[in-house]
Amino acid sequence: MKAMDTPALLERLINYPTVSRDSNLALIEFAAGYLDELGARPTLVYNDDRTKANLHAVLGPSDIPGVVLSGHSDVVPVDGQDWSVDPFRASRRDGRVYGRGSADMKGYIAAALNLAPAASARRLARPLHFVISYDEEIGCVGVRDLIARMKSWEVLPSLCVIGEPTAMRPAIAHKGKTSGTCHCRGVPAHSALPALGVNAIHLATDMINAIRDMQRRIIDGGARDDGYTVPYTTLHVGTIEGGTILNIVPEHCRFEFEIRNLPSDDPGELLVRLDEAAAKLVAEFEPRFADVGIHVEITNEYPALEMAADSEAVATVKRLTGIEEHDKLAYGTEGGLFQRELGLATVVCGPGSMDQGHKRDEYVTLDQLERCDRFLENLLDSITDDR
Repeated sequence: MKAMDTPALLERLINYPTVSRDSNLALIEFAAGYLDELGARPTLVYNDDRTKANLHAVLGPSDIPGVVLSGHSDVVPVDGQDWSVDPFRASRRDGRVYGRGSADMKGYIAAALNLAPAASARRLARPLHFVISYDEEIGCVGVRDLIARMKSWEVLPSLCVIGEPTAMRPAIAHKGKTSGTCHCRGVPAHSALPALGVNAIHLATDMINAIRDMQRRIIDGGARDDGYTVPYTTLHVGTIEGGTILNIVPEHCRFEFEIRNLPSDDPGELLVRLDEAAAKLVAEFEPRFADVGIHVEITNEYPALEMAADSEAVATVKRLTGIEEHDKLAYGTEGGLFQRELGLATVVCGPGSMDQGHKRDEYVTLDQLERCDRFLENLLDSITDDR
């Protein structure tokens, strides 16, 4: 395969339109072939219908803990965004590479692939693992199957670097996320006789008010961590749908909500409070309206990540980047799953900024890619056996 530097590899990766709703196999097969030529022993872990896959590949010894370079292949849609360039045909100008996924987060994957030829030529004292996952953007879904397999490994890695865009500043923590849908069932009636029914939209608004009350209590007296841009756990209602026509008391209403919790907060406790609020509302209508119900369904969750600032893993990444400060992220990553499920020390550090991610004309600067290359080269030096 023709040698490519990081920007060229990034352009190749952008040209694969790996929106989460579509397959990522073309990108994964390219990366697997690239790494296979270097002796990196690629393994693919497919989803149930084999339309998507995680990739794991490793260079170096297999009997000692190593380092994981992890990134996700999927990108968010471009629907409704007025791009000035083709989002799935990379373009380079003014010191930037434009295209969907350039910042979030194919730039890091490109840098990791660019490191592989040098790593394959070294005598490694510790293994270097390459992980590319799918469906991170819809709730860190795909990597879970790979993590389940990793639990059976005899030797687990000792460090994972998630390459989400942090402008190459080490990030040691992020919030967790719980997504849910609240289903409210009322009793239909003619709107001229509303007392004969129960308005499901009103039930939903009462539940939303309960969520808002929880948020106010958290702001007033809950846990705080000023390392985050928003220093407390947040609750948010994002969509609502209910009713059929105006002159019918609506029987059904549903809304979607999320909790983004500080590592020190347990989202389960908030869900218990939400269930208690639902039970209290339903009780008001019993036994007259036996069909009234409120059901909270959890649709996705991933845990928060929190590393001690003075841990060896954090110190290592700071040393290799040359940056002594650290950040805490408002958005989530797969890092919380690696930490919770495997006990794996995890730091988030990658090129680009989330200020550009998910937007029209997304880009990453060549300078950020160069800084990532230097970081990974330093990491490679640190695991090379110089004997």
